[in-house]
Amino acid sequence: MNAELLTPDIITRAPAPAAELCIVVPVLNEALNVGPLVAAVDRVLPGIAWEIMFVDDDSRDGTRDAIAAIARTDPRIRMLHRVGRRGLSSAFIEGAQASFAPYVAAMDGDLQHDEALLPKMLAALKGEQGAEIVIGSRYVPGGGIGEWDARRAGMSNFATRLGQMVLKTQVADPMSGFFMLRRATFNTALRNLSAIGFKILLDIIASLPTPPRIVELPFQFRTRVAGESKLDAGVMRDYLLLLVDKTVGHLVPVRFVLFAGVGTIGIVLHMLVLLLALKTLGEPFATAQGVATAVAILGNFVLNNLFTFGDRRLRGKRAWTGLALFALISAVGAIGNLSVAAFLFGPQMTSWWIAGLVGAVMSLVWNYAVSSAIIWRR
Repeated sequence: MNAELLTPDIITRAPAPAAELCIVVPVLNEALNVGPLVAAVDRVLPGIAWEIMFVDDDSRDGTRDAIAAIARTDPRIRMLHRVGRRGLSSAFIEGAQASFAPYVAAMDGDLQHDEALLPKMLAALKGEQGAEIVIGSRYVPGGGIGEWDARRAGMSNFATRLGQMVLKTQVADPMSGFFMLRRATFNTALRNLSAIGFKILLDIIASLPTPPRIVELPFQFRTRVAGESKLDAGVMRDYLLLLVDKTVGHLVPVRFVLFAGVGTIGIVLHMLVLLLALKTLGEPFATAQGVATAVAILGNFVLNNLFTFGDRRLRGKRAWTGLALFALISAVGAIGNLSVAAFLFGPQMTSWWIAGLVGAVMSLVWNYAVSSAIIWRR
């Protein structure tokens, strides 16, 4: 661009100070917590160039309006509005990528994380210890889980022990959603991230090629003041998906593993219904086989809709349409299974078990690929 085309304002405008720290705050229906959170962060970070990147998953309670009202007078407040996408992990990744700050923190939007720990986290990353990740930990001396009941505490403890299975280093609180890391560390892990569910810290640590230098600082988990908790059965499902993906995701897609697992359950269900219809009800084999097949298809569809593709779950009329398509796809897969197995066992003189296995695998791959592309497409 020619210099003459630049306005004097563009040439002489003083640059705004670049943010040193970006705090990524994923939010969903947290309108009442936005203002207090910004005020709390501003209070504990004097002299530090910071910004807050709110990542809103299409809230319907006025959260974006609350953020915009502050952002109009404070350029340190920024927002990404996501439509059709959900999940804390992917929200953090997108928020971190939208900033150039050399240090990035993750913090919940419900005021349960202690903002006073932020300057200590930043100091630890800059200190002589050479820390790459600093975690606000509930499970080191001085930390605590607040007013959690025994059930939630037990679930957290169990999930923490499961998480250690995929980590290359010992971490007291890999489930924490309150942490800070160097930009370079985030970039190193970025292309290996699973971006599944809510446990982005565990995802980052497990995605790094070598164990990072970690410092854990204690904090007391606070009680939510406003809004509603997002903790439900889907959170645990996503966490298990993350663990599976970190274990075998480099070999096969995690959804395929779940799809195959559901298929195995379907085979067991098929055989149980067939046995019941033949031995207990005395039905002819053809009738019993037909009923067993129908039950297995229905069971497979329901489980895949709930678990394998839970983030794309079909409801209402779409679920009935999906069930019909799933039955059709499964029928085509079964025909292909029989055709391939018969061909291998007959003219090719292949061992019966190899022929059967190849036919079953072909049917499984067909069912998964077509169902993903047609029924549960994003």
